[in-house]
Amino acid sequence: MSDIITIGSRLIAKKQIAFVEPFDQAANPNFTSSRPFHARLVLLNRESVLTEATIEAFAGMHGFRVLADDQLALNPAVPFAIERYAADTRFPTTKAYATRLRWRDAEGRDQSKLLLSAPESVVDCLQGQ
Repeated sequence: MSDIITIGSRLIAKKQIAFVEPFDQAANPNFTSSRPFHARLVLLNRESVLTEATIEAFAGMHGFRVLADDQLALNPAVPFAIERYAADTRFPTTKAYATRLRWRDAEGRDQSKLLLSAPESVVDCLQGQ
C-alpha cells in the first residue's frame, strides 16, 4: 500500500487522514456535483476531502479499519487517544455517545470526534481485532 493517496487531482499523505466517514449528497442540498461522492476523508486538521469510494472500499484499498457501528474507517497509523464519554448537561447530544476519539493535528491542537461504539470496541478495531 502506498503512503500517498490520490483523490481526484489531490495527493494526500496517508498519515494525514484521521478517518473516513459517510457523505450523503442528498443531505447537502446546496452541494452540486456530477460525481457520485460516497465518503469524506477527514484530515488530522479536520479539513475534508470527498471521495467516490465507499468507506468499505477505501478501507480495503488503504488498510484502514472499519468501525461498523459508527460507519467510520479509522487510520491505524494515527496515534488516537480513546476516552469514555459521559454526557454533560452543558453539551446536550441527541445520540448515546460512548467514546471520545482524540488526536492532535500538525500544529499540536487537540481534535476529537464522538462515537457510538464502546471504547473497548474502538481499541479492538484499531488493533485489527
